[in-house]
Amino acid sequence: MADEDRTPWQGWRRKGEDAGLPAAKGPGSRRSFGATWWGRAWLEALEQRARLDPGRLSRGRSYARRGSVLELTVSPGEVDAVVQGSRVTPYQVTVRIRAFSADEWDAVLDIVSAQIGRVAALLDGELPPEVVDDVRAAGLDLLPGAGEVLTNCSCPDFAVPCKHSAAVCYLVADALDDDPFALLLLRGRRKDELLAALRSRRGGTAEPPAPLRTPAPAGIPAIAAFARHLSTTSSAPTVPVPVPPRPLAAPGLPAAVKVLDPPRSSGVDIRDLLALATDAAHRAWELASGDANLALTFEQDLARRAAALLGTPDLADLAHRAGMSARQLTTWATAWQHAGPGGLAATADTPHDADPEALTEALAVLPNATTETNRVTAGKVQLRLGKDDLWYRFNQSFNDWTLAGPPAASPQDLV
Repeated sequence: MADEDRTPWQGWRRKGEDAGLPAAKGPGSRRSFGATWWGRAWLEALEQRARLDPGRLSRGRSYARRGSVLELTVSPGEVDAVVQGSRVTPYQVTVRIRAFSADEWDAVLDIVSAQIGRVAALLDGELPPEVVDDVRAAGLDLLPGAGEVLTNCSCPDFAVPCKHSAAVCYLVADALDDDPFALLLLRGRRKDELLAALRSRRGGTAEPPAPLRTPAPAGIPAIAAFARHLSTTSSAPTVPVPVPPRPLAAPGLPAAVKVLDPPRSSGVDIRDLLALATDAAHRAWELASGDANLALTFEQDLARRAAALLGTPDLADLAHRAGMSARQLTTWATAWQHAGPGGLAATADTPHDADPEALTEALAVLPNATTETNRVTAGKVQLRLGKDDLWYRFNQSFNDWTLAGPPAASPQDLV
């Protein structure tokens, strides 16, 4: 097989390093396999459908965890690997999967190319689950079934699979996590061949037909058409203005995020992705409802996101990522929850000079108070006049001033 037909994958240990029995302890000795849904589906197919010996699979899993698989290469229809066993010389392992025929691949390509989003997901390192489901509905299966996994090892163990072959089967899950095209490669087609076939199906290879040259309609002047539409005496029926669809009763979560894990190489945590997708869906719902302010500063957007996390440990994590204390972010989040941008400005902005007459009005409702810039303070109560000419009440707690509620046009409404 030509070198360009092979996709290499490097294991944890290289050939010649720490040869001999795998260590009983160390990095990866308890790690799991299958970081993506399709990697886990491969393992499930091995353990439940392929009818491989469960005892051998268990020992192979231990070998895979301990780094005994030194090299692994995925090729069309097979996996070749080098596995370090109890002897000094590593064993050569081959795992074969039945490759699809040309007619079967035509059916698979028709399914994948049916929706452009599936091709885009594959190029982005993801395997949409509906591809696997639709291929199965067509009578094929991308995942191995009973009797489809054939193993061969140069070790003297006659069991099928031996522990070395079983270890390779588990390490294939890592290769699939890194590139979902590896699963299609196991069924006999390389990535470049698939993309060329998909492009051919999506765009076609024939020259597009020449457009028909028809004379443009004469039409009528726009002013005349508009006047006719508005005329109450015209016998022509008026065209009703379409009513925009109402948004959903509540914001939802993009369905793809629930089933598509980010590629392991991306470094994106699924929890972060879910949080961002949920927030994006919520803001889109607000925009559709006519109640969204998309022109937010970094501080405003941070406070808005933190307001949804009040009372949860996630707020402290957000504060750490933003480079500020959880205490300060809690103050911002509380201000946003009570009064939005105005409340955050009254909380975080530098004090500014205010109208003396307005401060006198606040002094009338707070006896024995002192004034400084836009703030009137009496004990543990402070009234601040915002730049929006609204009054905000703050209460002191643990030496922090926290917004106590919505603003008011008059200071007496806050006391």
